[in-house]
Amino acid sequence: MSNLLPGERIDELQRNGYRIIQNPERFCFGMDAVLLSGFARAKKNECCLDLGCGNGIIPILMEAKTEGKHFTGLEIQPESADMARRSVALNGLQDRIDIVEGDIRDASKIFGASSFHVVTTNPPYMTAQHGLTNIHEAKTIARHEVLCNLEDIIRESARLLMPGGRFYMVHRPFRLAEIISLMVQYRIEPKRMRLVYPYVDREPNMVLIEGLRGGKSRMTVEKPLIVYKEPGKYTDEIYDVYGY
Repeated sequence: MSNLLPGERIDELQRNGYRIIQNPERFCFGMDAVLLSGFARAKKNECCLDLGCGNGIIPILMEAKTEGKHFTGLEIQPESADMARRSVALNGLQDRIDIVEGDIRDASKIFGASSFHVVTTNPPYMTAQHGLTNIHEAKTIARHEVLCNLEDIIRESARLLMPGGRFYMVHRPFRLAEIISLMVQYRIEPKRMRLVYPYVDREPNMVLIEGLRGGKSRMTVEKPLIVYKEPGKYTDEIYDVYGY
C-alpha cells in the first residue's frame, strides 16, 4: 500500500472492517485502549475528544462502537499524528474523525472551554522519574509522564468538558488514590469504576474510570473484568469487547 512508511504495517480491528496503521518501533496499541473503547459511552449527537490519541486507535474504535456524532484525537508527536490521519483516511472516516497535532497541556486553548460531551484518555502510566532512558523516544513518551502528567490531563479534561460531560480513562490501580483525588479537585466526580484482572486469582493491573463534570458524589464499582480464563485463552467478555 502506497501510504505505508518503512516499518509500518496494517492490522485488522475486527470492527466494521476497519484497519489501522501501526509501527512496532514506535508504539502499538494494547488491550488497555480496546477496553477503554468498550467502557466509554458516547451518545447520539455527542462530540468526543481523545487526549494523546497515538495512532488513532480510540477515536476509530469509538466511532465503530458508539453513536457519537464526531470524534477528535489530540496527539503531540508529529509522526504518530500523521499515522493516525492516514488510518482515518484508510477507513474513509475523514468526515467523522479529526486528528489534531498539539500539546495536551494546551488542549483547552486549542479547542476552547466546554467544547466536548466526552473526553477519553489512555495516558502514560509511569511517572517521569520511573526508569527513564531516552526521554525523546516514542515509546518513552507514550509510557512515561515526560510531556504531560496526570494533573495536566485531568485539569484540561475538566476545562474541555461541557457541564455534565463525561470523562473516561484507563490507568493503573497503583495510582488510583491520586486519580480520584485529582478528579474531585477539578470537579470531575468519579461515577463508575471497573478493575481489570489478568486472571481471577491475580491482582488487578488496570482500572477503568468514568467521571461526570459537576456531578454529585456517588460512585458505582462494577464487577471485576477478568482477561484470561487460562493462559492464551480470553474470557467470553474479552472476546465480546474485541468483537471476535
